[in-house]
Amino acid sequence: MSGVIVHEWLEPHGGAEKVVEQLARVYPDASIRALWNDAPLRFESDRVSETWLARTPLRRHKGAALPFMPTTWRHLGHDDSEWIVCSSHLFSHHARFSGPSRHADKYVYAYTSARYIWHPELDSRGQSALVRLAVPPLKRIDRARAQEAKSIASISRFVQDRLKDSWRRDSEVIYPPVEVARFAGDDGDLTEREDEILAALPETFLLGASRFIPYKRLDLVVETGRAADVPVVLAGDGPLLSQFELIAREEPGAVHIVKSPSHALLRELYRRCLAYVFPAVEDFGIMPVEAMATGAAVIASSVGGAAETVVDGETGVLLDVFDARHMRQAVDRVGTVRAEDSVARAWQFDEAVFRRRIAGWIGE
Repeated sequence: MSGVIVHEWLEPHGGAEKVVEQLARVYPDASIRALWNDAPLRFESDRVSETWLARTPLRRHKGAALPFMPTTWRHLGHDDSEWIVCSSHLFSHHARFSGPSRHADKYVYAYTSARYIWHPELDSRGQSALVRLAVPPLKRIDRARAQEAKSIASISRFVQDRLKDSWRRDSEVIYPPVEVARFAGDDGDLTEREDEILAALPETFLLGASRFIPYKRLDLVVETGRAADVPVVLAGDGPLLSQFELIAREEPGAVHIVKSPSHALLRELYRRCLAYVFPAVEDFGIMPVEAMATGAAVIASSVGGAAETVVDGETGVLLDVFDARHMRQAVDRVGTVRAEDSVARAWQFDEAVFRRRIAGWIGE
């Protein structure tokens, strides 16, 4: 059976793009349709088709393009595919073709329902006066389009509950693919400079690694280190870099910054840390699984997707509240985590597991 993979837009980096890569591996003959393609090297050029938005300046301004997306997805042109799988976090599940594919079975792999419509507190784009006026009709349209799907899969139980509330649809949970083999293996040598960076770090430390942006709550990683009297390493980059660099200067020896680590260096940081601390509330959360793949213990929030991957008391600690007492207790508890248990748990989210689940879901 022939099929088509529909995705919002393609970028050089991103977890959703990794999902599309795995979908394309499961179905090597399926074409790919996206609003625009900003990652031309990811797939063969003749496999990806773009929409009219790709020929406009709107491709560089997602916020400005948003009002045009629902209608664009409804007019994708002729296609002969027998099934459609939509990789959706905005409106790609609205996709409709003309020709034989107009009535093809549609499968929706959902990262979330559109936050700026359904959960504007999570997306600043939903807080403008113009968007607020458009929200009621957009909700009706979005919910109606979700009813067209033969089946929906969500990336976590956390998102499953959100979809039930917004779309009034049940969904099957299929966790996103994680490159477990890449983090569990030994490929990728460190450079001389990276060896020097590691040598300058304390022997025992807590690790916070992500983009340096507010909702990642790396400030709570610093607070965890203070509460437990353990040095902290923050690895990444982003708008809050200067703020964290200031803290590192004010607390020499207590806070260390590793800017934009390579894959090999990040893997080594995971392996050496006392625990990877992940306070953010994410829909899934790939990095805690990466950390477990190296054998690391994880301290994470009991709310969100990480609560579904980290096993409290076995591969880490889940916290209801990040306050000094609970953070200190969590650091004490991770000492009992066995590396082999963390690795075994991580393999349950490997890319191969994802491919099997997808093939079974669409093949049902």
